[in-house]
Amino acid sequence: MRIFTVLGIFFYASIIILAGIVLVAFSFNLLQPQDINNMLNYVQSSINSRIITGLSGLLLVLISFSFAQLILGRLQREKTIAFSTASGEVTIALSAVEDLIRRLAGVIPEIKELRPDVIANKKGIIVDLRVILNKEVNIPELTSRLQDIARARIQEVLGVEEQIIVKIHVVKIAAVEDKEKRKKDQEKENPVAPFSGYGRI
Repeated sequence: MRIFTVLGIFFYASIIILAGIVLVAFSFNLLQPQDINNMLNYVQSSINSRIITGLSGLLLVLISFSFAQLILGRLQREKTIAFSTASGEVTIALSAVEDLIRRLAGVIPEIKELRPDVIANKKGIIVDLRVILNKEVNIPELTSRLQDIARARIQEVLGVEEQIIVKIHVVKIAAVEDKEKRKKDQEKENPVAPFSGYGRI
């Protein structure tokens, strides 16, 4: 499959280079319109040349279609994790894995929000986590614990044997003072009415 990809890239590069050479030749008057007209007349001059031209065009269409399918299939595989069971092949969307990791924010109280980005390639499953912390904590200890929990959770749910790499980027550390200030601002905006706790007798 890799050889086919290389051949497809070489084929498209050759076509583009040839088109560029033709345009450069036109710009320097090295190629005249009658030259192209003569070539087209030669192609249509006999049945054999027309058959060869038609087969060449059909081959170009088939190669282009196969190469497009290969690229689209590879892009689709990059968005899923696939493994085989006794009953057949199973694919899991990377978005489902991201949702699974996002729920880990409720397991660790120091974390306010998780924004995961999961990629599956030949190296394994790569998880890029953007983390917002609730308060000031020991970041090396917390991130190490988060990496272990995320890795164990993915391994437990997916049951894959591939390497799981968890990268963490701490985006923001929310201060406790900000929460208290926000609470006071809300109380100012929505003051409690006097005697609101009393009912009619």
